[in-house]
Amino acid sequence: MPFEDRSFEDGTPVLRVPDAPITLSTASVYPEKVPSAFEIAALLGYDGIEVMVSTDASSQDLNVLRRLSDYHQVPIKSIHAPCLLLTQRVWGREPWGKLVRSKEVAEELGAEVVVVHPPFRWQRDYAKDFVEGLARMQDETDVLFAVENMFPLKARGAEAGMYLPDWNPVDQDYPYVTLDLSHTAVSGSDALDMADSLGDRLRHVHLADGVGITNKDEHLVPGRGGQPCGPMLENLAESGFRGHVVLEVNTRRASSRAERMEDLAEALAFARLHLAAAHRTWEVSAAGEVTRRGAR
Repeated sequence: MPFEDRSFEDGTPVLRVPDAPITLSTASVYPEKVPSAFEIAALLGYDGIEVMVSTDASSQDLNVLRRLSDYHQVPIKSIHAPCLLLTQRVWGREPWGKLVRSKEVAEELGAEVVVVHPPFRWQRDYAKDFVEGLARMQDETDVLFAVENMFPLKARGAEAGMYLPDWNPVDQDYPYVTLDLSHTAVSGSDALDMADSLGDRLRHVHLADGVGITNKDEHLVPGRGGQPCGPMLENLAESGFRGHVVLEVNTRRASSRAERMEDLAEALAFARLHLAAAHRTWEVSAAGEVTRRGAR
């Protein structure tokens, strides 16, 4: 079932809640470590975890991750491959090897998605075969490789591209895409238009906010910036989105564990509220047919 239908006793307005887990990125608890992410996700009621494979040794260790998931009863739903500048040596320096290892870990842990960044411009050999090579890897697994939208750097008003074939996945031949709303803030992209253009290729959302400061990837708690986080979730609810919604927010400035948990609780509440609030109300006929009744 792609939706959970909820209606009043008379069967008229019905709330359709998509079967999309709301999960927590381990990056959201930094500078705390991966074990803290599992603990906080369990305490706050997140549906799962996205492991950002980083320099934190626990993020790289299959057995540690399995034990954390089992102990806290929090499933690992996705793996973020080590594609950042800071993780160039994690799981080796060969980029295809990193993706193979990410796929293997995802398969072992039952994760459904591997998040991938497009190649850096200086990774020319990797970039040359990236689209075709990723398609070949996708044919070998049920795990989805979802390429993330990035953003250009700007210097003196000019754009400096960091990624090949491009930072924007919309016009690239990727079967699956991750849409990051902090990145759309930096790039000045229309997140709703990008989601609409991606259509069924959109299978993974990094939910965060931003005010659009040049070259600054803010990852604010949703609702604290200028991105259409609420409308995005409501559109996903209306369309019956079956991918993942991942809170990937920056809590580095939190002065304590309690303040960090307050931020992550607020982020989860925002996501649940808007993902359950479809843009339109619905009517259910005597025959059980569901139709739009009009804008709310």
